[in-house]
Amino acid sequence: MSAPMTEPAKVDGAAVPPQRSARKAPPRPGDKRTEGMALNVFSHGFLALWAVLIILPLLWLVLSSFKTDAQIGGSALSWPSNWQLDVFGRAWNKGIGDYFVNTLIVLVFSVPLTMLLGAMAAYVLARYEFPGNRIIYYFFVGGAMFPVFLALVPLFFMVKRLDMLNTYQGLVLVYVAYSLPFTVFFMHAFFRTLPTAVFEAAVLDGASHTRAFFQVMLPMAKPGLLSVGIFNVLGQWNQYILPSVLMQPQTSSDPERYVLTQGLIQLQQQQGYATDLPVLFAGVTISMIPMLIVYLSFQRQVQAGLTSATLK
Repeated sequence: MSAPMTEPAKVDGAAVPPQRSARKAPPRPGDKRTEGMALNVFSHGFLALWAVLIILPLLWLVLSSFKTDAQIGGSALSWPSNWQLDVFGRAWNKGIGDYFVNTLIVLVFSVPLTMLLGAMAAYVLARYEFPGNRIIYYFFVGGAMFPVFLALVPLFFMVKRLDMLNTYQGLVLVYVAYSLPFTVFFMHAFFRTLPTAVFEAAVLDGASHTRAFFQVMLPMAKPGLLSVGIFNVLGQWNQYILPSVLMQPQTSSDPERYVLTQGLIQLQQQQGYATDLPVLFAGVTISMIPMLIVYLSFQRQVQAGLTSATLK
């Protein structure tokens, strides 16, 4: 017997042909979906490789703090046999603690002063038109392109003439001077994206230009301030050239005010032939941990500050 034939459905007396199930065509080699998937796999693979290249050295550095000299001189992939934390106490007592405190003293003054002066200069250059505006702005931009190595000799004699060699205030002023160009360049672009209507409303309500800046515009620029502030903290914390030139004892009675980057080199030189490599690795770990904590704590704010100027 033949199979019964289904009659086509009728709508208002007209026959409607049966609908066929829609099937998605498989992606072809030249399809955009295939290209997107390949790009996605490549980007994720590159990021994973980059993460491995960053994490493995940090992990090796921390694990080496728990190894002995023989293990460090042997296989780099060997697992430490000593997990005692006394190596960090030895590193702290051998001078890392003093270097750590000196670095904090400098950054506590240099970073806020850099942010304050940089934000004020960038705000004026971005929001006010006056003769010489572009010239001053390009001077700041040119300062960001100026290598620090070219100014070491005149900088040394200038700080010496001010009698500020091997002093906290001398290093603070130099840090501020070298951090201002990038800060002004970054915040200038950020202040130009802020709405003018808010500032005009504050002025109409009786606020002065100073009050409008500190109470209205500066809080609105918080994402940009956090981003450039993190960059300044990282840059000044890891600075080595400037402290090596400016923070050297000038006389035998002059105390040592080495920062962390100087102190780690000094710690290595003091050991001589009696090397204590775990202490050196522990010192590097101590100097690295605060910056990791700062960056991991504010990474979302840094990303928001870097992208907000583009999105607005």
